[in-house]
Amino acid sequence: MADFFELDFLDVETKSSGDAICIRYELNGETYIHVVDGGYQSTYDKIAGHLKNHYGAPSFINHVVATHNDGDHTGGLQEVLGNYDVGCFWMLGPWNYADELLPRFKNYTSADNLRKKLRSVYSNLATLEDIAKKRGITIGEPFQGAQIGAFRVMAPTKQRFLDLVASSEKTPEEAGLSEALTAAAKRTFVKVANLVKAVWGAEYFPPEDTSSENEMSVVQYAHLCGRKLLLTGDTGRGGLNEIISYAPAVGLTLPGIDRFQVPHHGGRHNVNTELLDKLLGARLDQQPSSGNFTAVISSAKEDEDHPRKSVVRAMIHRGAKVVTTEGHSIVSYGGETNGHGWGKATPVDYPDEQED
Repeated sequence: MADFFELDFLDVETKSSGDAICIRYELNGETYIHVVDGGYQSTYDKIAGHLKNHYGAPSFINHVVATHNDGDHTGGLQEVLGNYDVGCFWMLGPWNYADELLPRFKNYTSADNLRKKLRSVYSNLATLEDIAKKRGITIGEPFQGAQIGAFRVMAPTKQRFLDLVASSEKTPEEAGLSEALTAAAKRTFVKVANLVKAVWGAEYFPPEDTSSENEMSVVQYAHLCGRKLLLTGDTGRGGLNEIISYAPAVGLTLPGIDRFQVPHHGGRHNVNTELLDKLLGARLDQQPSSGNFTAVISSAKEDEDHPRKSVVRAMIHRGAKVVTTEGHSIVSYGGETNGHGWGKATPVDYPDEQED
């Protein structure tokens, strides 16, 4: 049983949203520190300052996790790996599975050539791997079932990860370039959405899924101080399905999450009503007077696309207190800690309109 935990979502304030999470918890008298994603390269100073001011200026970090390749998650981790002693760095580098993937890429006859291609395509993760190897940091594979300290990896499975790499728009040799461009065009088109008035409980999510890269996100779950924590990165509907299917294996009864990281900064291509019903519970008949659980959205004030109002509504429909990192960091804590003495976060108001 954990003695305390601090789960801190740092504000990544650029024109686009990003993720940077610091975690500290104590088990059986021993303290552990994790960093999950690092925002952009400019975010590193904020991470370092947070560790210094609130975590006792540690020189050692037990676990560093890069959920996926996107630069708004990996940038700041370069300096984290370079400036701290790290127990284990967790990442999924597609090139490490080139031998298994080779039969699925008709334009490649050499695993070495495919490996080079994948390293260039997923260059953010490749750079982090190089830093970790140079510093002698152990590199772990965070596939479903892996244990990262007190956290269990819920997604992705290895097979789904390989499928995502093979079908990615970044690696179009398998599916065909025209098909990949068509999928990309669809996602670009649906970014433009009108707002329409909607009654309580009404939900609409577009049929198009999020990108394969987002779906590669490492999802982690922990049960600390009686609180069930779920960190989703940018995972999509495929990842949520894996979480739901795998939950019984880790003793997680759904619904029942207490601290929920809303995927992809509140993107509406990552969730839908059916999955949220299973994961977080059915829609309530009316808005509760106070939240039954906390839903955290890592979003920047200048980011006009995130969070989507339809996603904020869906969280509140299920009884969530929704908070964002716009202009401030969010700390969630349990046990013998006071959350750094910070004040209470102001919940997001319920939107009376959503994207069409």
